[in-house]
Amino acid sequence: MRKLAVYVHGKGGNATESEHYKPLLPEYDVIGFDYKSETPWDAKQEFTNLFDNYCKNYDYIVLIANSIGAFYSMNAFSDKQIDKAMFISPVVDMENLITNMMKWANITENELRDKKTISTEFGETLSWEYLCYVRENQIFWNVPTSILYGENDNLTSFDIINKFAEKINADLTVMNGGEHWFHTAEQVKFLDNWLTKFI
Repeated sequence: MRKLAVYVHGKGGNATESEHYKPLLPEYDVIGFDYKSETPWDAKQEFTNLFDNYCKNYDYIVLIANSIGAFYSMNAFSDKQIDKAMFISPVVDMENLITNMMKWANITENELRDKKTISTEFGETLSWEYLCYVRENQIFWNVPTSILYGENDNLTSFDIINKFAEKINADLTVMNGGEHWFHTAEQVKFLDNWLTKFI
């Protein structure tokens, strides 16, 4: 059986992060998606093309996706043959995240609708088109999934991640003291142990 693990990075990441997973998954070919998209509609097309090119010759496919990479993946892959998904700090409610950022920036829906895009002081550009897209394209995900969540994730609340995990019947693991970005030695060790346990 030919096994493939596809890694999808989060914002600011890159495909070379997939190298970390190769020693953990000796039975798998491991690749990273080197995607350029910054919107879910662009990602849907780009991810579909990448998936079709890379995955057609494999019998068993695992998706490992981080942060917004998980959101893009769920938006793009709902009809693809993925046998297992491993989500690290996934963005599972993009509408909630956008409306929270609007509150942080003191921006109303009317302002965003009128101006179309607004740059914030914390480095994000809010888009009316993006908000409308996520409202009109609800996530449908029925792949067997395990989720790793940091207790101190500043982008997604525990209530939201727990509700999503229950909705899709996913395994949810919470790291006490963990953050959205798993990057310290302790956090990476926790992530590695979680991955090898649930994959």
